[in-house]
Amino acid sequence: MRQYPEFEHHGAVTGVTGSCHRYLAAPDLHFLVDCGLFQGRDAQGDALTQHQIEFDISAVRALLVTHVHIDHIGRLPYLLAAGFTGPIYCSEPSARLLPLVIEDALKVGFTGDAALIQRFLDTVGQQLAPLPYQQWRSIADTPDVEVAMRLQRAGHILGSAYIELETHYKTDGRRHRTVYSGDLGAPHAPLLPAPEPPERADTLVIESTYGNRLHENRETRRQRLKDVLGHALQNRGTVMIPAFSIGRTQELLYELESLVHEGKQAGDADWADLQVIVDSPLAARFTAVYRELKPFWDAEALGRVHAGRHPLDFDGLYTVDSHEEHLQTVAYLAKTRQPAVVIAASGMAAGGRIVNYLKAMLPDPVHDVLFVGYQASGTLGRQLQRLSPGPDAVVSIDGEQVAVRCPITSIGGYSAHADQQDLLDFVSGMQQWPEQIRIVHGERRARETLRDEFAALAAKAGAAVEIVLPA
Repeated sequence: MRQYPEFEHHGAVTGVTGSCHRYLAAPDLHFLVDCGLFQGRDAQGDALTQHQIEFDISAVRALLVTHVHIDHIGRLPYLLAAGFTGPIYCSEPSARLLPLVIEDALKVGFTGDAALIQRFLDTVGQQLAPLPYQQWRSIADTPDVEVAMRLQRAGHILGSAYIELETHYKTDGRRHRTVYSGDLGAPHAPLLPAPEPPERADTLVIESTYGNRLHENRETRRQRLKDVLGHALQNRGTVMIPAFSIGRTQELLYELESLVHEGKQAGDADWADLQVIVDSPLAARFTAVYRELKPFWDAEALGRVHAGRHPLDFDGLYTVDSHEEHLQTVAYLAKTRQPAVVIAASGMAAGGRIVNYLKAMLPDPVHDVLFVGYQASGTLGRQLQRLSPGPDAVVSIDGEQVAVRCPITSIGGYSAHADQQDLLDFVSGMQQWPEQIRIVHGERRARETLRDEFAALAAKAGAAVEIVLPA
């Protein structure tokens, strides 16, 4: 006899993108946790074919969203095209942000027809079911099974959550609690409270993006950021930062405001003149929503607001909207050498406006490239990370060989993902160990390393736990 719940994974199994997991509470009672796009090396072949929903959704009652990054919700158009009409449960901030992400995904990957996009967004709006944090909600109740869910803060981006599912089997009284971590944030990240471990889980499905690595602490990463900016000020160059429009951009603005504020307080004219440019209309829209959702910020950020500062809207901060203005900005910074910081998508330099900056400025050693997030295999970001700038260093961008002369710096501490120790703490902080841990959302070495670390930690704690690397 089959023992429920069962778990199936339709993405983020052998890589870090395409997160999509099916929770089978009973034979005819399924829930989908996230439904994201594949990116980088994970995206192989024709995108339309790869992203089609190939599993049976007839028993899927609802979509449960951990957060609104495209690799977690980007397959939503495909899911609705396959006939899904159920509720889309997510946090209240995510419900504000999700339509913006999907609108952009539709424009880039599907159609420029504004009327068609609006009809799709109206449909999504009708299906969205925002939930508050920390409150249980029944999402299915049949004669045999009841399923309830609860969202807890994950600290990854605004609105991110890990999901607790409590399933009650009425025929035998059995209960099973499952936790889907989604993407967990790093402690002490700007703007957001750190995630706290759940009380318990019978089954834990956990990410492993940095399962084999540790981040710098906040003081170290902040000093490294200041050093890179100091290089730009000294050499009158531009610091190019590939960053996702939601999450990373706002956290960087928060830290940059702090450094500029300190420079002004110290009477340093160079810092006062530093231009911070967000070259992404989408990022600007997200930043505006972030400002509106201050109640979800952490105590430190709210303290700055109460002191009269504006962490996401300060002097020297500019946004670039139109494509024409973008091209003018690239040309201006490349020629004039006005010290500046440019934050532009995509976060893995896999496309978007950051590519034009890289083409124009990589050959000039006065500039800098700064990576502050994970760079997946197969992306331009990963290629640049592995290069040593010099006379023979080149990278191919849009079929063009571009010399790489400027410094390439990576600051892992600004990753929005928990590192290995944070992931271990998430489990060891539970009141009781899970019976099973399923490790997803990571490259092979990260998943295997984290598996071994969990096994060692469990042995030390005398806990019997099954650790699964889904195929």
